[in-house]
Amino acid sequence: MRRRPGIAGLQNAAATRDQFRLVGENVAKVRTDVMKEQLATFRTQLEEFALKHKIVDICIATRATNGGLIDLLDLRKLLCQKRKADLGSLTSDDCLRAISKLKVLGSGFEVISVGKKKLVRSVPTELNKDHNGILELAQAEGFVTVEQVERKFSWSTGRAIDVLETLLKEGLAMIDDGHRDGKRRYWFPCATLSSDSIGADAKS
Repeated sequence: MRRRPGIAGLQNAAATRDQFRLVGENVAKVRTDVMKEQLATFRTQLEEFALKHKIVDICIATRATNGGLIDLLDLRKLLCQKRKADLGSLTSDDCLRAISKLKVLGSGFEVISVGKKKLVRSVPTELNKDHNGILELAQAEGFVTVEQVERKFSWSTGRAIDVLETLLKEGLAMIDDGHRDGKRRYWFPCATLSSDSIGADAKS
């Protein structure tokens, strides 16, 4: 017949369990502290990388003229001007890597494709398919009218105006009412401005 453990045996077993529990808690705490330290180091390195490549500076400096959307090629040109380097020394992939690292920080930076262009977005505006369609249409002349949008996408007048007014509100478009035909034109600086016209702003 097997003997039941005595009081001393039960106490020893309980003490052993407590020791294992404490060891487990200590290990978990150490792991958490290490992870926090690694994340903090990673974040610092990302921020230093972004500052080194000055992607942020140029995007902020040109927001007043492009509403927070800048062509990737213009960004490269302006960055090279700022660094006083040849365009060949900085590739589009370099910029894309830097922007992807900024995106990890939750900074709102993102690259979007509009037609054949890649635009860098530095404002937390969510652009949907309708917005992208208008931005692509604007690349032909730099502006669109409500009638052009209606014809291109077979939209109602209300839908066209709603999408255009949203882009206007977000600072991505400007209104021009000065034409003889009386048709309002919505200009999109991000689709038309070259680095020559905004270079002065980025250098200041």
